[in-house]
Amino acid sequence: MRETREELEELQALLDASLSRSTSHLRSIITAERTLTAEQLTGVLTGMRTLALSTVTAKGEPRISGADGHFLHGKWHFGTARGAAKARHLAARPAASVAHMRDEDLGVFTHGTVEILNPAGGEPAADWPYLLAYFKDFYGDDAFDWNEEVVYYRLHPHWMSVYAPDLAKLTD
Repeated sequence: MRETREELEELQALLDASLSRSTSHLRSIITAERTLTAEQLTGVLTGMRTLALSTVTAKGEPRISGADGHFLHGKWHFGTARGAAKARHLAARPAASVAHMRDEDLGVFTHGTVEILNPAGGEPAADWPYLLAYFKDFYGDDAFDWNEEVVYYRLHPHWMSVYAPDLAKLTD
């Protein structure tokens, strides 16, 4: 777990606020007994997690694709090739949704806006050196041309919900 106490509190506030303003149908599914706290969630979402990433085309059509997701400091981080369709979509329309599901044991659903962490020809995010070191350690230093080939994003969530009916199944 890499989150600070402040990041955990911010994530917990987001989880609580998101659920409180959700529909009664969703609140009948995601109850206090079938969700995780911020601290539990960050303990479960370690390493790489496959995300279903939803973007929108210029014509307003939804597109879904897969992405390697890393949940760091209470936010999803993911990357793609700079020339990928999803990179073009996110450059023009930074709103995105991601879902991570693990069978019937875990569902993490997030809506927000992306920040480009390493823009081509632009100033990288202040924490990009730390994140780049993490990604290189995970994928290997020579996995990509890290400056030219890949673009990384941080999803700043405005809504997030977690369905987890049995914490014990997630920590086996």
